Amino acid sequence: MKFSTLAEYFEKLEGTSKRLELIDILSDLFKKAETSEIGKICYLIQGRVAPFYEPTEIGMAENMVAVAIGRAFNKSKEEVIKLYLKKGNIGLAAEELASKYKHKGELSVTGVFEELLKIAKFEGVGTVEKKVSTLSDLLKKVNPKGAKHIVNIPLDTLRLGVGDPTILDALSLAKHGDKSLRPTLEGGYNKTSDLGLVAETFFKKGTTGIKSIELIVGKPVRPALAERLPSADEAIKRLGKEFAAEPKFDGFRVAVHKNKDKISLFSRNLENTTHAFPDLVGGVEKEVKAESAILEGEAIAYNPQTQEFLPFQETTKRRRKYKVEEMAKKLPLVLFAFDLLYLNGRDITQKPYKGRRKLLESIIAKDGLVIKLSEERILHKTSEITDFFNEVVSEGLEGLMLKKLDSPYIAGGRGFHWVKFKRSQAGALVDTVDCVLLGVYAGKGKRTEFGVGGVLVGVYDDKKDEFVSITRLGTGLTDDEFRRVHEISKKLKVERKPARVNSDIKPSFWVEPKIVLEIASDEITRSPIHTAGRDKDGSGYALRFPRLVKFREADKRAEDATTVEEIKKLYSQQFNHRKK
Repeated sequence: MKFSTLAEYFEKLEGTSKRLELIDILSDLFKKAETSEIGKICYLIQGRVAPFYEPTEIGMAENMVAVAIGRAFNKSKEEVIKLYLKKGNIGLAAEELASKYKHKGELSVTGVFEELLKIAKFEGVGTVEKKVSTLSDLLKKVNPKGAKHIVNIPLDTLRLGVGDPTILDALSLAKHGDKSLRPTLEGGYNKTSDLGLVAETFFKKGTTGIKSIELIVGKPVRPALAERLPSADEAIKRLGKEFAAEPKFDGFRVAVHKNKDKISLFSRNLENTTHAFPDLVGGVEKEVKAESAILEGEAIAYNPQTQEFLPFQETTKRRRKYKVEEMAKKLPLVLFAFDLLYLNGRDITQKPYKGRRKLLESIIAKDGLVIKLSEERILHKTSEITDFFNEVVSEGLEGLMLKKLDSPYIAGGRGFHWVKFKRSQAGALVDTVDCVLLGVYAGKGKRTEFGVGGVLVGVYDDKKDEFVSITRLGTGLTDDEFRRVHEISKKLKVERKPARVNSDIKPSFWVEPKIVLEIASDEITRSPIHTAGRDKDGSGYALRFPRLVKFREADKRAEDATTVEEIKKLYSQQFNHRKK
C-alpha cells in the first residue's frame, strides 16, 4: 500500500467523531492492506513505530521537526515555526509547504515505517543531525497529506481519535465480517500488549493463531483488575467460605520479567521502567530463584528498620529519568510480590491462585531485603476481614485485596476473583474514582495566573470505547496542582472535541483524554447534564462534591480509568447501603 493511501484514510478518521464510522473506515483500510503491513499500520495509527512498552521513541522535539521541514522545502526554521503558529498544527504547516514542492517518487507504508524506525534507533554522536536529515529526506518522498501526518508522529500529535478497542473491532469486522471476534482478539492483546503482533497474527493465522498466543517474557501482560464490594458480608458471598487476604499497598504496581540475566520492569500502564528502579533490578537478580519468570507486585518506599510504609507522595519521587542511582540510595523501594504468571518456560495463569501463590513462595528468597512476599492470610469470617482491614489501615496502607483461592489470573480482566476494600474518611468501605481529564476551564480572578480555573473529567465506557463526562472540578486543588494541570493541558490541548469524548458540557478548551486523576467525592448522584451511564430518559451519573486526591498519569492509562459499569455498581451499592 502506498503511504499516500494510508494518509487518505487518516484524513477520513480525522474527519469524523462517530465511533461506528471510525470502525468502518479502519475495516476498509485493513481489507485493502497487505497482511505484512497490518501490524505496521496498527503501530502508526497509535503514533508509534513499536509497541507502547518498547522504549523505541522517535525522539524529536518541535524545533528539530521544524528544521527538517524547512530543509525539505527550502525554508528557514523560523519561517516554518511562524506558519505553524498561524496554522495551529505543525502537520498543517508541513502540508502547505509540501504542496508547493514537487515530491520525488512514492513511498509505501513499509518504506515510511522503516525510515521512521531508523530515526528512532539513531544514537551516539551526530544523532540530531541524522534524525533531521533522515526526516527531511523522507518528507520529500511523500505527498502533502503524507507530510502532514508524518511530522505529527514524532511529536505525538497525531489526533485520529482511535482507541485500541476500536482497532480490535475493525480487525474483526475486516476479516470476519462482524465484530464478534473482538473478545478473542482482546485475549491475545491482554497477554502481549502488542497490537501489531495481534493484528498480524490474526490476518496470517486467524482465530487459531490468536488462541495459541501465550505469555512472552519481555512483553508486558495487561494487569488483572479487582472489583469493589460494599461490605465484608458481600465479599464472603462472592468469594466463598475460604479466601486469601493481602494488604493493599499504595505504591507502584510493577510487573517483573526475568529471563536468565535479563530483567525488565513494567508499570501498570505498560511502560518499561527498568531504568528507573536499579535497586529493584538488583533485588530480582539476587532474590528471585528462577530461570525465567513473570511476577507481579507493588513497589513502595519502605523503612525496614521501623517496618514503616512511607506515603505515596514519597514513593512517587522515585519516578524519574535523571539522578536515578542517587535517588535509589536516598529512597529505596521494596517490592511486595503477590502473584506469579509465568515460571521457567510455562504460562501458569490458568492455575488456581492457591497454586500460583505456592510457586511464588518457592522462588522468593526468605531473607530477601528488596523482594518480599506480600503477607497473605486465609480468612473465613466477616470479623476476620474487619480485623485485618483495621490492622493494615493503622499501618498506613490503603486496605485489603481479597482473592478466590481457585481463580485463574485473568489478564486485563476485572471480576470478583479479586475484590478490593479501601479506606475512606467516612469510615465506610468505599473507593475513589479514577477519572480522565477531558477539558479545562480558563482561570479567572486569582486563578488567572495559573491559566486554569477548573477541569471537566469523565470515566471510560469500555463498551463504546469513549470517555463520558461525570463531574466538573474547580475546588480542592492546590496552587501547585492548578499549575500542573496547566502544564499538562498545554501539551494535550486540541482544537475540537476529541472523537472519543462524549460530553454535552463544553469547557474553555478540550484536551486529548490521556491523563488520569484520582477523585474522591461524597456520593454519586443522577444528573441530566452528564453523559456517564446516560439512560433513555437522559439521566446520567455525576460525582457530588468532588476532590482531587492525586494525579495518576504515571501509572494508569486513560483506558484503565474507572468504567461506567463500575460507576453503576458503586451507585447501586451506595443506594443499598442507605436502605439498611
